[in-house]
Amino acid sequence: MDGFYYIGLDIHKKVIAYCIKALDGSMIDQGTIVADRQSLGVWVKGLPGPWIGAMEATLFTGWVYDLLKPHAVALKVAHPAMLQAITVAKKKNDRADAEKIADLLRVNLLPECHMLSEEMRELRRILRYRNHIVRTAVKMQNKMSGLLMEVGVSYSKKRLHGKKYFHELLDRVDEIPPSVKELLLLSRSGYEMFRSFQKRLVETLRADSLIRDRVHRLMTIPGVGEITALTWVLEIGDPDRFSSIRKAVSYCGLCSAQKESAGKEQRGPISKKRNKHLQTMLIEAAKLAPHWNEHLAIVHERELKKGNKNRATLAVARKIVAYMLVVDRKGADFKLPSEIRAA
Repeated sequence: MDGFYYIGLDIHKKVIAYCIKALDGSMIDQGTIVADRQSLGVWVKGLPGPWIGAMEATLFTGWVYDLLKPHAVALKVAHPAMLQAITVAKKKNDRADAEKIADLLRVNLLPECHMLSEEMRELRRILRYRNHIVRTAVKMQNKMSGLLMEVGVSYSKKRLHGKKYFHELLDRVDEIPPSVKELLLLSRSGYEMFRSFQKRLVETLRADSLIRDRVHRLMTIPGVGEITALTWVLEIGDPDRFSSIRKAVSYCGLCSAQKESAGKEQRGPISKKRNKHLQTMLIEAAKLAPHWNEHLAIVHERELKKGNKNRATLAVARKIVAYMLVVDRKGADFKLPSEIRAA
């Protein structure tokens, strides 16, 4: 490792600050470059020798990582929350941040985070955009309900979003002002458009050979649907990066943060340091899964007897994580313990 240079990168929208150091900590070079592919390509070709690089995980990290990785001996991405805890200082600027990253990399103290492959990140981007579209469609649904309530129109909540009922409602109710009818039709067309888009995106993910087999195996778990399985595969990546179920549960944000000092331990609310996409999907799945899985229903009932509905939902979500992690690691369809003994 003595012959390598250590490079820290502080990436922003318009500029990238860099710091190049030798193993002994001596400064080789420091500066900034324009954050575009051409400038970065010219810069990397002019580096003095083989190098190991590190950067903080940000919105812009992906394309920089993909461009630089073929040129580096090793390229790492630092966890932003942990990096902040280590590098808190009175003096903070882009060059100083790049130098701190280079120093942490040089002494092997960089808090590294997992980086998915470029192909998996492309699929994850599609899934997250699909989720954004679904949230927008729900806003359109709520807006239609709100407009009808504003003008005092009675309607069936369950049937409102059916196409036939919606148009019948507009035709038979005379007290709806013309301006409100136009807004309702506009909201309805937006809702149908977003629903169509999200279906097309799911079909794209469903047909991808890179994740198809894993998704199908996860869906053999009663109570785990297609979207939950897709979210797990594309947010987790490699399941072997979790050495235990507890660590997977923590990553999914289904446990509280631990605060212990002088032998006293304090547990607070659910930790905010989590994968929010997984957490949201697992909580929603846990609300429905007991209807389809009798073992999850038993878990839910047991926790519900303790008097806390949210606690019961979290217990079910944790059990779903355990099921999915085991199935994903083994690469085999889900089987209950009773089925395994019978076989």
